[in-house]
Amino acid sequence: MSPAVPRDPEALKQLITREVALLRATAGRSAGVRPDPADAAGPGELIACPCGGSPDRGHACADGATDHDPWACVCATLPAIPVSAALLAPVADEDGRTEDFVIRAGNHVRSAAWLDAPDRQVGKRLREVRPGVDGSGLLENLKEVLHTGRALRGFPVDYTERRPDGLHRTKLLYDAASCSGQVLATWRPAHNPAELMSMEAQYIASMGWAHFDLLSGETTWSEGLSTIFRTAPGRPLGLLDLCDAVLLDDVPRWARLLRALFDGEEPPGSDIRFSVYGDVRTLHVIGRPVISTDGTPWALHLIARDLTSVVRGRQRLAATRRQSERLRDEAAAEHRIAAALREALLPTHSSEIARLGYAVAAAYLPVEEEAAVGGDWYKCRALPDGRILLAIGDASGHGLPAVARMAQQRHALAGLAHTPGSDAGQLTTWLNELVCADAAAETATAVIGHLHGDRRLVWACAGHPAPLLLHRGTATALGTGHRGPLLGLLPGEAYATAEVVLEPGDLLLLYTDGLVERRGEDLDDGIDALRERLAGSGGGDARRTLDAVVAHYAADRLEDDTCLVLVQAL
Repeated sequence: MSPAVPRDPEALKQLITREVALLRATAGRSAGVRPDPADAAGPGELIACPCGGSPDRGHACADGATDHDPWACVCATLPAIPVSAALLAPVADEDGRTEDFVIRAGNHVRSAAWLDAPDRQVGKRLREVRPGVDGSGLLENLKEVLHTGRALRGFPVDYTERRPDGLHRTKLLYDAASCSGQVLATWRPAHNPAELMSMEAQYIASMGWAHFDLLSGETTWSEGLSTIFRTAPGRPLGLLDLCDAVLLDDVPRWARLLRALFDGEEPPGSDIRFSVYGDVRTLHVIGRPVISTDGTPWALHLIARDLTSVVRGRQRLAATRRQSERLRDEAAAEHRIAAALREALLPTHSSEIARLGYAVAAAYLPVEEEAAVGGDWYKCRALPDGRILLAIGDASGHGLPAVARMAQQRHALAGLAHTPGSDAGQLTTWLNELVCADAAAETATAVIGHLHGDRRLVWACAGHPAPLLLHRGTATALGTGHRGPLLGLLPGEAYATAEVVLEPGDLLLLYTDGLVERRGEDLDDGIDALRERLAGSGGGDARRTLDAVVAHYAADRLEDDTCLVLVQAL
């Protein structure tokens, strides 16, 4: 049975510690032992250099012959140095202070293809071959090396040089040490082309690599991985440190990956989340063990790609998809509710109206095909006193809020209409007071009238387009000299009425403004076009006439919901 996978950071760190200790014990039994030079010299004793150099200045030479020239020895070693190297002799001014260095010897290694090799600069001064040494601070640091004996390590210098083919620039890293009154200096590019391409690839791909030497404990990270974990260059996190950064839920996944590497396997990659200064980063981690000849893994290579932006993008997409689905569900529910309300609020017409001498046809045109109903409404019903209540209105807005306002106004009118002796003007006045009294209500328009048995229409208007009358093939708009303000605009307003007599065969069209209003066009032009369409529909049957009008406008670009009611005097 395989051992249990650690599920918390402490247990995982104990596993790593055991595996590393076992590996080191195994490797130590077959490792060679190199004597410590300090032991041979005695405790605290410094080994003197036979050529007279001082060991605390970093100079030593194994050749103790009496005719030995130490400078020839140092010069002879320069070709073996794999980076640019030169022996620098100080140049003193009149006061004996070092003002420059002269290149006494150099090797053949170029630090850049366009730079001369040091062996071609022998005999020249440093200021001559490196004009920027003063501004960069390199000259002062070399003087300090000469006078203090403290070595210089990795001092960066941006160097620009004009060559026949143009300007060139590079960053060089200098190392230097003092040796019997002279300075041995080496320099190399901060990054060679391969390193630069590697860094660019890591940046573009949001990735980095790490090397963990399990025997020595040395850890090396690429700049890409240091960027992902926001660590300072040269301050990588060890395996134990990473255990503390892994999210608790992902510890088992991280543990399985490491256990497989310790066992010498090459496991498949795994997505693991790490906490980087409180920011959760998702990394795809793959690894490979470095196996010795005896089959023991002595180091681990890890490559990590930062998937955080991809994961967060997927999360945003999923959230957007869920929100879209929720909005679609809400819209579908609203559509079903509104459709049911339309069936309840825009009913068919009773045969009782026909017995009173009128035929009625109605239609509703939504601005959007999926919409069921908005704030447009009509009312046509027989009253107990023998009159017919005929009304049409438009409550501001769309959707369920407009439907709710429409229902309130329509049902309020239905109740008010049963008040004995009330005329159309009084009904409109009362409805206006109700709308004004509701602080949440918006304005509305309406035409409210009564059809009498003698074919008289007595009607009031609250900011609504005038009905159209088709008489003997000519369509005209009823006069609106009595028209009052919108409902809900002016409390206390008394609405007046007007009267028109219908003849047998006349058609009276009531409509809401969505049929005739167009952005950027005059409203009168829209009404004139509707009059022409009504007149051209041929008259006759109310249903066929309304269907002809609707067929024309249904193919048009409506900008608002529209309700139409056509009354025919029989």
